[in-house]
Amino acid sequence: MLSTLRNAWKVPELKKRFLWTICLIAIFRIGTHIPVPGISTDVLKDLASSGTIFGFYDLLSGGAFRQFSIFALSVTPYINASIIVQLLTIAIPSLEQLSKEGEEGRKKIQKITRILSIFIGFILAFGTYSMVAAKGATAGMQFTSVIVVLIALVAGSTFCMWLGDQITAKGFGNGISILIFVNIVSQLPITLMSLFTLKDQGKITIIEILLFVVFAIVLLGIVIFFSLAERRIPVQYAGKAVGNKVMRGQSTHIPLSIIGSAVIAIIFAMSVMMFPRTIAEFFPGHDWAVWITSNKYSIFNEKTWMYPVVYSILTIFFTWFYTQITFKPDEMAENLHKSAGFVPGIRPGDATEKYFEKVLTKVSLVGGLFAAILAILPIVISNTQLQGIQFGGTSLLIMVGVGLDFSRQLDSQLVMRHYQGFLK
Repeated sequence: MLSTLRNAWKVPELKKRFLWTICLIAIFRIGTHIPVPGISTDVLKDLASSGTIFGFYDLLSGGAFRQFSIFALSVTPYINASIIVQLLTIAIPSLEQLSKEGEEGRKKIQKITRILSIFIGFILAFGTYSMVAAKGATAGMQFTSVIVVLIALVAGSTFCMWLGDQITAKGFGNGISILIFVNIVSQLPITLMSLFTLKDQGKITIIEILLFVVFAIVLLGIVIFFSLAERRIPVQYAGKAVGNKVMRGQSTHIPLSIIGSAVIAIIFAMSVMMFPRTIAEFFPGHDWAVWITSNKYSIFNEKTWMYPVVYSILTIFFTWFYTQITFKPDEMAENLHKSAGFVPGIRPGDATEKYFEKVLTKVSLVGGLFAAILAILPIVISNTQLQGIQFGGTSLLIMVGVGLDFSRQLDSQLVMRHYQGFLK
């Protein structure tokens, strides 16, 4: 990878893309330190460290939420809008038709996603303000100041979305993913500082820190292995005559990623499990809110054994669900049949569709189990002496996925330019 980066730096056009990416990321990180006036950040730090969904938002925003900066929402509204539009594309025929119209259709869907992200941004901004106001972080704030806060949050989120688009167009990789990657990486020094703070307080020893580092490295290797793993379905295409030429049949395969739906599944499961608890935070004095957050029979209480079990089941279910609606076995079988292709040993038509469903179910089960382990990892860590450490398998999964995608795009850019030093 280092040699690839060195070779790419020698190509003027790629060097320009690198500089653009670095410059835009620098602007993004500067914005995370520009606070919105009138908000008590002490309350936000406790809220970001709690078990609500805002802790996850703080991770995606690179700590901007706990500082309540203008980028506190980061690209979260855009992520939510993208997931909603993707699901609506499957449910609404007109959107599904747009997705099949090539580049022009994708541009229209992208425009819809951007508009929807602004509306979601206002909803999240109001929800975030209401949450911090309920905690007493907005004491004495006037109505006009509230409007300014909401507009600042939405404008910051929209600007983050624009930065992501600019990185995609002028830099490397998917811009939104790069911004999330940078935010997660920015929290690693804080995690290390927290470890040594616990050591200074006498809660852990240097041996436990070393064991934690070794565990993190091993987990990183396992995540990389599963990210690269894929189930390949062999496909044979029959030969055909084109004019005076006879095209020979060829063999290929359909790659199915083992954990391609893991991140989305974890986000879905996390939202379901944390949403009731987050709502309960608005009404801390009510009996039903106390029952949700503290009762030993509540499945939304992280300290019970039921919470990780239900969380794992939901993660596996959403992995299976998202895999099925993304790959669509019926369309895969139909497109394969139209292309004069077939799976060796499987009859075309319904038999091929059932075979695809069977394979996708097995793949989603394996991927779902792995995603469930990553999802409950922070819960396991929070119940040990490492409580307060922001470390989770989901962040590793995102980092590895973005890193691999960046590496593939960089390799493809070099191959397209026939870079001699790279091809050797």
